[in-house]
Amino acid sequence: MGDESLQILVGSEGDNLPLMEIGTCRLEAFHQWDCVLVADLQTQKIQKQVQRQQQFLEKLESKGFHFKMIKDQKKVFFGIRADSGIFDLYRTLLMKPEDPGPRTKLSNMNSIPATTRIRIVSFVVNNKMKPGDTFEDLVKDGVFETMFPLHEGEKDLQKKWARWRNMFRKQPIDDIRNYFGEKVALYFAWLGWYTYMLVPAAVVGLIIFLSGFALFDSSQISKEICGAKDIFMCPLGDNSRRYQPLSELCTFAKLTHLFDNDGTVLFAIFMALWATVFLEIWKRQRARVVLHWDLYGWDEEEEEMALELINYPEYKLRTHHHSYLSSTIILILSLFMICFMIGMAHVLVVYRVLAAALFSSLLEQQVTTVVVVTGAVVHYVIIVIMTKVNKCVALKLCNFEDPRTFSERESKFTVKFFILQFFAHFSSLIYIAFILGRINGHPGKSTRLAGLWKLEECHLSGCMMDLFIQMAIIMGLKQTLSNCVEYLCPWLAHKCRLMRAYEHGHESKDPELEEWQRNYRMNPVNTFSLFDEFMEMMIQYGFTTIFVAAFPLAPLLALFSNLVEIRLDAIKMVRLQRRLVPRKAKDIGTWLQVLETIGVLAVIANGMVIAFTSEFIPRVVYKYRYGPCGQNRNFTEDCLKGYVNHSLSVFYTKDFQDHGRMEGQENVTVCRYRDYRNDRGYNFSEQFWFILAIRLAFVILFEHVALCIKLIAAWFVPDVPQSVKNKVLEEKYRILREKMCFSSRSTDV
Repeated sequence: MGDESLQILVGSEGDNLPLMEIGTCRLEAFHQWDCVLVADLQTQKIQKQVQRQQQFLEKLESKGFHFKMIKDQKKVFFGIRADSGIFDLYRTLLMKPEDPGPRTKLSNMNSIPATTRIRIVSFVVNNKMKPGDTFEDLVKDGVFETMFPLHEGEKDLQKKWARWRNMFRKQPIDDIRNYFGEKVALYFAWLGWYTYMLVPAAVVGLIIFLSGFALFDSSQISKEICGAKDIFMCPLGDNSRRYQPLSELCTFAKLTHLFDNDGTVLFAIFMALWATVFLEIWKRQRARVVLHWDLYGWDEEEEEMALELINYPEYKLRTHHHSYLSSTIILILSLFMICFMIGMAHVLVVYRVLAAALFSSLLEQQVTTVVVVTGAVVHYVIIVIMTKVNKCVALKLCNFEDPRTFSERESKFTVKFFILQFFAHFSSLIYIAFILGRINGHPGKSTRLAGLWKLEECHLSGCMMDLFIQMAIIMGLKQTLSNCVEYLCPWLAHKCRLMRAYEHGHESKDPELEEWQRNYRMNPVNTFSLFDEFMEMMIQYGFTTIFVAAFPLAPLLALFSNLVEIRLDAIKMVRLQRRLVPRKAKDIGTWLQVLETIGVLAVIANGMVIAFTSEFIPRVVYKYRYGPCGQNRNFTEDCLKGYVNHSLSVFYTKDFQDHGRMEGQENVTVCRYRDYRNDRGYNFSEQFWFILAIRLAFVILFEHVALCIKLIAAWFVPDVPQSVKNKVLEEKYRILREKMCFSSRSTDV
């Protein structure tokens, strides 16, 4: 072939893998190969490496594989194709004993889907041959570099799916399944359904948010704050020496009312119902898809046993086992990591306290906002770092537990990794929502960190502002910055690999070698490639539901992000990455339990946000007990009149130890702070305990109502459509009828 001289190794049954020098003979088309192994050209100069390569290939040959070896200027490529007998064995092992006429059915199944071929070949190649000679061991020792299936026939997917212009088009799920396997297809089917269901959630959240604009200037609370020029707030930080007029918080008060209004409660209940309906209808969608793929009765455990027997006929079944000792150790280590995650949240607390002390002298009036914004950025950086740490820890825990099968290992790893990721992402939000500003004491007697630094307090307009800013920044960074990095990094890596290849020699004129080189230059993939996509969506789903009461725009942001995410993942998988090894599946596995857990956590968290973080309960209590409407049923003005003054406690400035150094201290005798305390002694007032009791009662009532709604919705929407049940029933009936006919013919004979 031109100036090239290629060494080609062809393996078949009975051959001893001789090295052959081929000149201009025409090779078979590249689409015959199930996968390609790659090794560095330098390995051919080391006799031991060559021997290990040949031993590995001979072992595969004994199982019924054919080979070809082609060299270029830097690499050695080994094309591998399995004999049809392997797939006949696979079909025989998975044929149900009760099926009539197995030999007849087997003869009609002439073609094997490419996804099935690749999955079986990949399993056999990667599975244990003998200790020290697994493909993974050979890669570690430098004998081989990698293995990948070839991209073939992907042009149709590129045209219909993996383009930005197709962002609003329906996904070709069947085509995705035929190319990448059921596992990937179900991921995109779920992601598409999740994105579709985000539309009503985003619309309702946007309406709740925009409804606050209708009261932007007419809210009684905002009016009172904007007109309170004679009410002075106590300084928040140690370095703040100024009594800030309450009227300066006018803008923040109006902004807070956008997401902390009476509609927040209705939206939280709506999202609890939405999460349930979303999951229940997804189960119905999954049932239809799986029935369409003829996988309704497929068993993953049986599949894995069949693959093991194909790889090693003397395979001994590994039974289920449980060790209380190992479970205890894993539990202790998991709790240690969770405590470490909580400790990282405390590191963030320390940062915010120190930042408040630092910025208070530079940005006296906006110090709280600056601390919240920079704290959110620091939290995002911590999340990025801890994600890598959590993955390593979860893997170590899984290896220690030694699961029986790969699917069991994946399930256990999913649970462990998600728990660690949950605390990494949400620990600081939990702190802001339920702890921030509640253990600070009161002016003149503040709780201090290490006895030196005053603990951070909520924004003067309320803790909901802090939670809103934290949510907005973290979601904004994760959905925008992460998506940019997720696309640009693979794109740049692919371009760099192409540039390096072009710098080191000309392209091959052999179409087969050229195709192998093209696939090799794509970005590598691993077992975590799809897992990482699922985890990213689970965390986003958590942000969309768990603290949605504080950030009603979360579904809208998630909707825009997912429209990009679908095409971004499609482009990565089809155009930038090597082909994923297809995996068979009939559901999204453990991720469904994760989604259901998040749904329950969302009910609890949103109920507590409304009760303890929002001003909803104090407003309701004031309206019907302490306010003018509670005292006079015939009151015709706004029932919240006087609420601001009622919600602020009084502190006498003379009780400050350094009162003389305060600016304008000669004109201010009292300052106000957000709490319910008595004027004398500064202990909690009767209103504090009454409101606390109402908060607790509301949490219990809200959670019971929301959970009842979830249960009713789950009951009302069946998991499996009746049409699917009827088709499965009809198939069972057909098989029984055929058995009866077969039995009758046998008796007659």
